[in-house]
Amino acid sequence: MNKDCLFCKIIKKEIPSFILYEDDDLIVILDAYPDADGHTLIIPKKHYEDIINIDNETLNKIFDKAREITTKLMKKLGKDAITFVINYGEAQVIKHFHLHLIPNYIKKEHKLSKEEVYKILTEE
Repeated sequence: MNKDCLFCKIIKKEIPSFILYEDDDLIVILDAYPDADGHTLIIPKKHYEDIINIDNETLNKIFDKAREITTKLMKKLGKDAITFVINYGEAQVIKHFHLHLIPNYIKKEHKLSKEEVYKILTEE
């Protein structure tokens, strides 16, 4: 953990977030500043600065979870596309590796609040 990292603080529950999934290795949350309804982040709990530093085992876990979350996002939110984004270098604002899942990114749809999206995604 990095004591100054925003995502490490979220993982330690020092900062609230809308958690969609969590296990020993990963946390999945709604983005605080979404580019579209359902904009989700998959974050490893271990602090890896970027794509260059992360190990393959953790990266595989992230993409396995991404497949599962993609299906849920598309089905529950009625979306027809998902964009996967990994920022690197200057484009990476938070220096803790994370994968963005952005439903219907091209259309930049914002119709729901984060609270509404969270409720839809966490209903059984």
